[in-house]
Amino acid sequence: MINYKQLHSAVKVNSIQGRYVINDMIFPFLDQLNTNFQVEVIGNSVLGKPIKSVTFGNGPIKIFMWSQMHGNESTTTKAVLDFLNFINQGSDLAQTILNGCTIKIIPILNPDGATAYTRVNANEIDLNRDAQDRSQPESVILRATFDQFQPDYCFNLHDQRTIFNVGTTPKPATVSFLAPAHDPERSISKTRGISMQLIVAMNKVLQTYIPGQVGRYDDGFNANCVGDTFQMQNKPTILFESGHFPNDYEREQTRELIFIAMLSGIAVITQQNLEEYPQKDYFLIPENGKLFYDILIKNADFVNKSLQKDQTIGVLYKETLISEKIHFVPSLEKIKKNDTFFGHITLNCLNNKDLKKIKDMSELWDLLCSN
Repeated sequence: MINYKQLHSAVKVNSIQGRYVINDMIFPFLDQLNTNFQVEVIGNSVLGKPIKSVTFGNGPIKIFMWSQMHGNESTTTKAVLDFLNFINQGSDLAQTILNGCTIKIIPILNPDGATAYTRVNANEIDLNRDAQDRSQPESVILRATFDQFQPDYCFNLHDQRTIFNVGTTPKPATVSFLAPAHDPERSISKTRGISMQLIVAMNKVLQTYIPGQVGRYDDGFNANCVGDTFQMQNKPTILFESGHFPNDYEREQTRELIFIAMLSGIAVITQQNLEEYPQKDYFLIPENGKLFYDILIKNADFVNKSLQKDQTIGVLYKETLISEKIHFVPSLEKIKKNDTFFGHITLNCLNNKDLKKIKDMSELWDLLCSN
């Protein structure tokens, strides 16, 4: 049995951490990879930033991954670098993967969005809604690479917001998966079924590390989404969503878990034992809910008398780029009394119980008092 956590600690690229990840940070790491890796510029962004791919392995099974299609979704990029470092360091498992697979990765597809820390590209286009029109250079590069490489599997790597919980439980959706639909009826084709089996395999491993914290992303069909489009091309495609782990807003714990999911999934692909993972178990993974706030403040009327009695306030952070660092700026929302929500942190103003904690969050305290 592989100890994935111990393995990750040995290969984590510690020079790159936090939420802000751009070309200039990752290129020095890519440049020092050994000769097993082919690193090349495959095109340029709207603003002329290079987009690089990394290709390695000489096996017959081809796996294609891309990360930071949305520029502010960097957790999977960090996990990709850790995976590259795992292969670079060499081990029996790494050599087995190199012998069994050929893997091509685009670590940052949207470098302009990464630099500005925005979801969209420099033309304010969501690349994950541009799969059919391919109106943007980044979309053209992604599809051209897909067409040239002709992968057997695709890993579509993303982050999701802190609002997501697993089913109706108070567990955060730390990792979510989706086998994208290939038609409006969301029928299960052979390749979509393979995607489901691979997700079952990765979920089985993750449950040993984060029991109850794996969710299933909504599978509504949209032909403009890249995952749906590649599934329509009869290529098993898996959407990875990096979510919130308690007290991990820098997403370093989630980074480790995405690494574990990727490596365990690739191991199953390499070993070609998907038949051990029943497709039906995919539907046992609960769908994501949207029941979390970053902070719940109960009995907020004890601080602000303009609020209703027993009023609960929900706080959501807006991720804001200031001087190349991400700041978490709070915004407030009043919650109706009969609504059920969870907080990653829950504070109670009744009898001044958590008042000092709130005051210590000066920006939040000022906002609460002024509303």
